[in-house]
Amino acid sequence: MLHFRRISSLAAAVVALVCTQVYAEGQVDPTTLYEVSTEGTSTKVKAGEQGVFVLSIKSKQGAHVSDEAPLKLELKGTQVTPTQEKLALKDSVAKKAAGQQFADPRFEVPFKAAAAGKGTLEAKLTFFICTEQLCARQQKTFSIPVEVL
Repeated sequence: MLHFRRISSLAAAVVALVCTQVYAEGQVDPTTLYEVSTEGTSTKVKAGEQGVFVLSIKSKQGAHVSDEAPLKLELKGTQVTPTQEKLALKDSVAKKAAGQQFADPRFEVPFKAAAAGKGTLEAKLTFFICTEQLCARQQKTFSIPVEVL
């Protein structure tokens, strides 16, 4: 009987270890469910002319940006002035295609460059990334240098 208990204890320990690993693997890191890009943003603009700030969120398979929870994008500039400083999901230029349940947000915000020099666009993005199992608040900040010629 003693020999049987040792095997039971060992088996229980193995089962507990396997269950712990499965549970840990079941926890998804929300930051792996999407990519945020500022590709397409104007980084060189002539003084007196307009550039554009671009920000897009690309969700990965099985995830989406919530269209129910608040999405907030705040913009500030030095040497450059964005035409909008506070944006929400409704300001996204990306719209749902026919039969598409969710659209990945994309923002295109014009900005003016007043005088030559080094400028910066500061962006603070807050949104919720969701799957069938979770909805997680995400916050990202960006600082994009803009050379005003």
